[in-house]
Amino acid sequence: MKEYLDNIIKKDPAARNYIEVIILYPIVHAVLLYKLSHFLYNRKIYFTARLISQIGRFLTGIEIHPGAKIGKNFFIDHGNGVVIGETVEIGDNVVLYQGVTLGGTGKDTGKRHPTIESNVIIGAGAKVLGPITIKEGTKIGAGAIVLNNTNRDSTVVGIKAAQIKKVS
Repeated sequence: MKEYLDNIIKKDPAARNYIEVIILYPIVHAVLLYKLSHFLYNRKIYFTARLISQIGRFLTGIEIHPGAKIGKNFFIDHGNGVVIGETVEIGDNVVLYQGVTLGGTGKDTGKRHPTIESNVIIGAGAKVLGPITIKEGTKIGAGAIVLNNTNRDSTVVGIKAAQIKKVS
């Protein structure tokens, strides 16, 4: 837990100390409730897992499906309105801003949500939709709508997002 709190303090210049982060940061509450609901979901206690998930959404404004898989040092800054779907996979050191949706298009079955690799930043209001892969190091601009895979260390912006930088 200390590593997680240190990560928040490192990534958010407004965070001053552990007590402030534990009490005032909804991402801490959302992640703790997600971990509990994910534990139950993996043991096929689906109703209780979803109930805890919905309580977390009500309390924090952050909706994380208990089936999602989230790596370490995950951070949502100003998290209200964030939605993370059931088959989402998130790597390590990923940052999301308010209003981000990691969702489906309604056309797919099975794996229907995005995979977000490590060290990705997704700007406010961005929508990443469908069973696509956002490669390591990608930066997604605020308000972008991303419907296709990205390249590693790229920057994508726009509606429908277009790649503007390719490093690899």
